[in-house]
Amino acid sequence: MESLDHSVLRDALAWHSAGHRVSLVTVVQTWGSAPRPPGALLAIRDDGMVSGSVSGGCVEDDLIARVQAALHRAESKTAPSKPNVIAYGVTQEEAARFGLPCGGSLRLVQEALVDASWLVPLLSRIAQHQLVARTLDMASGAVQLQDATREQALQFDGATLTTVFGPKWRLLLIGAGQISRAVAQMASLLDFEVLCCDPREEYAAMLATDLPTVRLIAGMPDDVVRELPADAHCAIVALTHDPKLDDMALLEALRSDAFYVGALGSRLNQHKRKQRLAEHFGLTAAELARLHGPVGLALGARTPGEIALSIMAEIIGVKNGVASPSPWGAVDTTERLCT
Repeated sequence: MESLDHSVLRDALAWHSAGHRVSLVTVVQTWGSAPRPPGALLAIRDDGMVSGSVSGGCVEDDLIARVQAALHRAESKTAPSKPNVIAYGVTQEEAARFGLPCGGSLRLVQEALVDASWLVPLLSRIAQHQLVARTLDMASGAVQLQDATREQALQFDGATLTTVFGPKWRLLLIGAGQISRAVAQMASLLDFEVLCCDPREEYAAMLATDLPTVRLIAGMPDDVVRELPADAHCAIVALTHDPKLDDMALLEALRSDAFYVGALGSRLNQHKRKQRLAEHFGLTAAELARLHGPVGLALGARTPGEIALSIMAEIIGVKNGVASPSPWGAVDTTERLCT
């Protein structure tokens, strides 16, 4: 599945190609408990149809009416309207009127989609898992596309707006079994670029058939982790339940900059694994402490889908800086699924 904001871009291109007047709205700044983050997109068609969201429904009705009026005014002009800034909730009274929670407020950039040609290469590059920076000139409405980095974030200085598109976060799965397929589906929904390494050809072939958007990487897991390289925007999860594959991948992963490293298995197996990694490969206590195992939050998960949910919930928590290790209860369920 594709992310909400990428769907917005596709809808905007389709509407423009069909002859509709379209306006794009981007969240550029938030204060308080604004529901949608900077970079969130909304496309508004001249007949009032919308795609996406900038506030979760709080200001959309007013914004649609405002943008529709601007689109109709622009229709009678020879020159297209320039991008402009729209603010909501700058006072407590306005925040209350629009239902923004806890006095939250939004700053938005609205632009008429006059020339949509840039959408074609942008969507093509996103489909190839590339990171792309789109810069909008507020004075002219001109758009430029450039390569972006994972550290790059939205920037708005009043003169230009630069937004980054593509998967900023990456998940490498070691193993292509049933649980990996469930994790891959959920991670893709959450805007992760999903990679998978499994030297067992029959497993890799099944995953490639089921999930063609997942990028399979050939080679042994430890070589793949080392060559990736695993940076601070990368999570690595070992799911083969085969020490010959998992341990070598974890050896490299725990010494890398990956923000999350996890492994499937019971508490007993995790204890044995840490002993092997320390005694035979010299991993330090600090490196071993980075290992999330048993992997995932303690949700009592039993099915591949539930286990995938627990894994991705923990990864998202660590990514957002709010997760802490939680004691595992019944962990043998995951082990039974993998043996």
